[in-house]
Amino acid sequence: MNRRLAQGFDAELTPADRAPVRAVIALGANLGDRSATLEAAVEELRRLPLVDEVLASTPVESIAVKPDGPDAEAPAYLNAVVVLTTRLAPSVLLAFLQAIEKRYGRERRERWGDRTLDLDLIAYGTVVSNDAVLTLPHPRAAERDFVLVPWLSIDADAELPGQGRVDALLERLRDPS
Repeated sequence: MNRRLAQGFDAELTPADRAPVRAVIALGANLGDRSATLEAAVEELRRLPLVDEVLASTPVESIAVKPDGPDAEAPAYLNAVVVLTTRLAPSVLLAFLQAIEKRYGRERRERWGDRTLDLDLIAYGTVVSNDAVLTLPHPRAAERDFVLVPWLSIDADAELPGQGRVDALLERLRDPS
């Protein structure tokens, strides 16, 4: 595991001996039965090993965002956020997220393309990493109201590491002046 991702972990400890860390996961879907897919994905997150205290937001609908910006012609997204406590290493948690996506038909054909399920690891405790495989916190989370709004709805004191309080980030998005 990359040294930056291992930050805060003692390599000699087993996962069960590690201190629990709060992780934030954004869920999104704009193809198929979006609501059923998000509900099923949350249930899968609840069943992951070494995961406790799973809190899920109510889903919100948003316009698809493509590389060129918002695309009202694309199918709308249903988005939610899950805050959970885990003793899994961030790279292991990411692998589980990608396996869940695959089970729900996620295909990675185009960047920011339509998808049956998208699971993004937004934050993992206070870990900050610029690793090519897993950047933490998620590099665009502070710019996405479809992440910040549901996150704030389940954690009024939420903070995005290195970026600040989620309520302040959301306020800046809504009033950039």
